[in-house]
Amino acid sequence: MKALVTGGAGFIGSHIAKKLVDNNIEVHIIDNLSTGNLENIPFIPKSNIHIKDITDLEYIESLFQKFEYTYVIHLAAMVSVVETIEKPVQSNEVNIDASLNLLNCIKEYNPNIQKVIFASSAAVYGKLDGLPKSVDSPINPLSPYAIQKYASEQYTKMYNDLYNIPTISLRFFNIYGPRQNPKSDYSGVLSIINQKFIENQKFTFFGDGEQTRDFVYINDLVQAFWLVLNNDNVHGEVFNIGTGKQTTLNEVFDVFQENYNYTIPYEYKEERQGDIKYSYADVTKLQKIGYSPQYTIKEGIREYLKYNESTLDEK
Repeated sequence: MKALVTGGAGFIGSHIAKKLVDNNIEVHIIDNLSTGNLENIPFIPKSNIHIKDITDLEYIESLFQKFEYTYVIHLAAMVSVVETIEKPVQSNEVNIDASLNLLNCIKEYNPNIQKVIFASSAAVYGKLDGLPKSVDSPINPLSPYAIQKYASEQYTKMYNDLYNIPTISLRFFNIYGPRQNPKSDYSGVLSIINQKFIENQKFTFFGDGEQTRDFVYINDLVQAFWLVLNNDNVHGEVFNIGTGKQTTLNEVFDVFQENYNYTIPYEYKEERQGDIKYSYADVTKLQKIGYSPQYTIKEGIREYLKYNESTLDEK
């Protein structure tokens, strides 16, 4: 069995690739390394790593002509909301055109594909009232990024409905864990807070710190991914990847203080325009196929910091 993971050298992609390799699946990776890092995937043979842009349509097509993939996991994207606002046309090419091309290559060259998984985002929900966010909730995309994720998600569903390609879309909430780059524009707030503690720098809360998010430890995401990959009754579906719990930023900051046993300077500034105050996922649909998140925010942060310590010790 072979799997193609686009964006596979990134934070989430590298964890998914590892899960596949650990289960004796040969993994190929496409990544332009704009946010990914080869250090994240030492377990992938160099011959299976394609340092190419997902918008290189001819190269993508050539891969499908050459290899028969059992699974395709599509994570590659322009992931910075700010960047998509600055470059809506370019981000459209990366986040929609490349996704559509990928689906079309699967349709043309890979008739025996067993599963296509697309990484969507909770950003599609926007700022409408009503919590928790269910896959049946109204959507209100507020950025090119959110619109593009929703469009690709719908194309993914359409390829299941029209062409019988077994697709699933996963709307990621706030994922965190080892190998997340704190310097990235898209980095989760947890890795940013962690970096501030390491460097003893001031952290800024935008707003009162009472805004909530559904923080998901990477191992719980991988659990959800593995469940849908191995379930043949979920084709054409959309799932939220969350924990079903909301945590305030103030609570997150407190957990870091407890773990580090010291604090850092912090300040509260005016909340940013367009920021969503409260957010968390309804994961009932995912729970029905066996999903059970294992990590509370305290346990997840503890594991994350343990991993960081062990990698520092190795250097």
